[in-house]
Amino acid sequence: MDRRSLLAAMALGAGGRALAPLRTEAGETVTLPFGNGARPLVAYPGKRPLLQMTARPPQLETPFAVFDEDAITPNDAFFVRYHLADIPTQIDRQAYRVAVTGHVEQSLELSLADLKALPGQTEIVAVNQCSGNSRGFFEPRIAGGQLANGAMGCARWTGVPLKSVLDRAGVKAGAVQVSFGGLDGPVLPETPDFAKALPLDHANDGEVLLAWGMNGQDLPWLNGFPLRLVVPGYYGTYWVKHLNAVTVLDKPFDGFWMTSAYRIPANACACTEPGKAPDRTVPIGRFNVRSFVTNLADGAQVKAGRVPLRGIAFDGGSGIRAVETSTDDGKTWNPARLGHDLGRYAFRVWNAEADLPPGPHALRVRATGNDGGTQPMEPLWNPPGYMRNVVETTRIRAA
Repeated sequence: MDRRSLLAAMALGAGGRALAPLRTEAGETVTLPFGNGARPLVAYPGKRPLLQMTARPPQLETPFAVFDEDAITPNDAFFVRYHLADIPTQIDRQAYRVAVTGHVEQSLELSLADLKALPGQTEIVAVNQCSGNSRGFFEPRIAGGQLANGAMGCARWTGVPLKSVLDRAGVKAGAVQVSFGGLDGPVLPETPDFAKALPLDHANDGEVLLAWGMNGQDLPWLNGFPLRLVVPGYYGTYWVKHLNAVTVLDKPFDGFWMTSAYRIPANACACTEPGKAPDRTVPIGRFNVRSFVTNLADGAQVKAGRVPLRGIAFDGGSGIRAVETSTDDGKTWNPARLGHDLGRYAFRVWNAEADLPPGPHALRVRATGNDGGTQPMEPLWNPPGYMRNVVETTRIRAA
């Protein structure tokens, strides 16, 4: 089997797993509501048909209707994001190891069995969101993947705290950061390999996980099998997939993907005037607060009268304190009811009702976190198209 065929497979092999032929739902496309928005629906092994942004590497967006099904995003519907095209096509589960090296007392080579035997195995429900989620809606238009709102998902992650691994290795005095690498790599030698880093205090907080499980199953191949980093509340750029290297550093990491890429304006709004470069930047970090209507699509027709509304809200870890809805384009607001709390890093489902007379209506939804953070009424702009969290508007008609 050639590499092109391998790239899309999932077959059990001698003690491991490999990528097998991809299935395409011929003729099915979705047009997202911005320029050049046509996307084919493509089903990779282990995935239902998702919106394909690129094929090499696979970049797949979750159709937005999925988020109305449940607070937990199913594994087969979870979005896929790679940075580099040389993704692993075969992994032997038995031979797989994670190397823990650097500024430690004892370098380690840990198998999955070793990791599962460490103390503190746990689960956490957390949202993973691409930094560029919703980039397609930025105006003026931004270069990069033109994503709608589906490059996010919420799952129950099972693993061991990174702290347990660092404790086993023994972090030496003077350590300041921990870097992470995965099995995916560049096609061209001049392309920087993908690696990320966290401050030691964050890496050691007990919430950052080395996760092998997702919603009670092994990680899907395209979501990082057999092991990925889970960094609750932080953008997906830090959630390194196919994790195989953990390196403790005694000086700040100077790799391209921290010092040049995934950086935002160094101000409170992470924004600039459209078209203006920031004076100073910092690495992107924690989510801002967001909320969406999920049961009604833009342009929907509904029966006039009492109309149910529901949706999701989340933030970077303070948890959702309140959600409000407006049926008059933000002139007046009414509180929504919050659903079951799955944890401060999870999607929080909300429900409401609205009395809608015949005619057009502009529905808006706004969330507030326990830290007081809320959403701006007008969209903010930055050069990389990150962190969109405007109060969303859904325009419908009642008849």
